[in-house]
Amino acid sequence: MTQILIIAEHADGRLNPSTAKCVTAARRMAPSAVHVAVFATDPAAVAAQAAAVEGVGKVLAVANPANANPLAHVLAPQVVALAGAYTHVLGPSTTFGKDLMPVVAALLGEAMVSDIMAVVDAHTFQRPIYAGNAIITVQASPGRKVVGTVRNASFPAAGTQAACAVDAAPVSVALPSHTRFVELKSGASDRPDLQTAGRVVSGGRALGSADAFGIIYELADSLGAGVGASRAAVDAGYVPSDMQVGQTGKIIAPELYIAIGISGAIQHLTGIKDAGTIVAINKDAEAPIFEVADFGLVADLFKAVPELKAALAVG
Repeated sequence: MTQILIIAEHADGRLNPSTAKCVTAARRMAPSAVHVAVFATDPAAVAAQAAAVEGVGKVLAVANPANANPLAHVLAPQVVALAGAYTHVLGPSTTFGKDLMPVVAALLGEAMVSDIMAVVDAHTFQRPIYAGNAIITVQASPGRKVVGTVRNASFPAAGTQAACAVDAAPVSVALPSHTRFVELKSGASDRPDLQTAGRVVSGGRALGSADAFGIIYELADSLGAGVGASRAAVDAGYVPSDMQVGQTGKIIAPELYIAIGISGAIQHLTGIKDAGTIVAINKDAEAPIFEVADFGLVADLFKAVPELKAALAVG
């Protein structure tokens, strides 16, 4: 029988939406055998949130002071201790999941399926290769444990349900001494998180400077949107690297994506292909971004964006 364990991603007492997307993928493998594990110093609050995700049959709450920070080499032995009865162990294809799941796979002695973007059956999946230019179908052996990461942009978040059972899951394993938490540095922002925002406004190299990128922030704030950037804008130093959208940045799937001054290199298009509606503003009518855009405006962004912002204010 297929039984799936999902490792929850969370921070500051809140369950990351990536977990609910993993649940959607897992239910396509096994509709009624999905459990979620929460690792924290005090997992109660996050476990309660996980229990309310539609399709979750049980939540395992693992309390340990060592779990105060999500270090892969600290969490992985605990995941392995819980994984015995499960046929599948899944995590999100985020920074958290990409760090943790390969360590879990190594400790289990299993190969790993990364970036699952479609489920054919419990052991057959599709994933991107060649920077997203091709999709490959891979099959895991039914006799082996499947360890994988789920591509957030490819699955909708599961809904809500009446809370399922939450069980304390004491785990006693030797934790590594060679890995320790030093500090976490992250940029503070009142804007929606780029990877989970329903609306995203991104700017490209055509902005010309970090100061000029301010019009992107202003438009995003008018829309209540997250802010992204092309690799060219990041490489030029206009914005920090954590804002990069694309194959070498963040893969996103907002309901609305507005690309401003972005030509549309293939690596960028790979990162937005699952967006609901794509709007492009570029003065180059031949820019590749127009080939994938649902709506395109050939115009000078320095005139078009202020006009768009003004129209939103009137509306």
